[in-house]
Amino acid sequence: MNLLKEFSLEDSCSYLKDKEQTTHYKVIENCSKESCEELIERGFRRFGKMYFRPICSGCDECKSIKIDVENFQFSKSARRVLKKAQDVKTYIQKPSLTAEHLKLFDKYHRYMKEKKEWDYTPTTAQNYHNSFVNGHHDFGYEVLYFYEEKLIGVDLIDILPAGVSSIYFYYDPDFAKYSLGKLSLYKQILYAKNANKRWIYLGYYVKECPSLSYKAEYEPYLTLQESVKTTV
Repeated sequence: MNLLKEFSLEDSCSYLKDKEQTTHYKVIENCSKESCEELIERGFRRFGKMYFRPICSGCDECKSIKIDVENFQFSKSARRVLKKAQDVKTYIQKPSLTAEHLKLFDKYHRYMKEKKEWDYTPTTAQNYHNSFVNGHHDFGYEVLYFYEEKLIGVDLIDILPAGVSSIYFYYDPDFAKYSLGKLSLYKQILYAKNANKRWIYLGYYVKECPSLSYKAEYEPYLTLQESVKTTV
């Protein structure tokens, strides 16, 4: 592992209104899958060669969360999602960048701006490459979702020794009937079970942030420095 740069930045919070955020960054060249997983277990996330985690003074609302794959049971509703999407095909490959990727990425974020008031800034090919293609080494992949010949979803993941790190998923809102966000996570869990992986690293859970609070629905789970949460 070759650490190129390490620094911290302060900014307005990405998840909670009226709060400030301090983020610790590491820029790493040639990171191994073992080192990546060690960082993920310490609360970092990876975008490209950039690894980051919140280190906000006086606030611990961002909790790193991972699903306990071994003990996860598919509910009836989960099985319905998988059954309904039988016509949706998936392909896994190394991360790539095409005009189709950029068009879908932009469509998804325009939709989320209207639906959840996300900030929207058009991305560029270079920005996309830096975030999702660069730095994947031998553990980063994308899962492409197709309906017939149409690309309708892209799931960026890292396949690590003990689990799958879920980096980012975006989809075509015209195909929302397939519950593609849930479908992508269920597909990750199925893969992890078949590959004897213990965890799905799901990023940050923030109770008061609607875009992140849903993660607590996938039980049992573990948050950093906490015990396994099980359904009552």
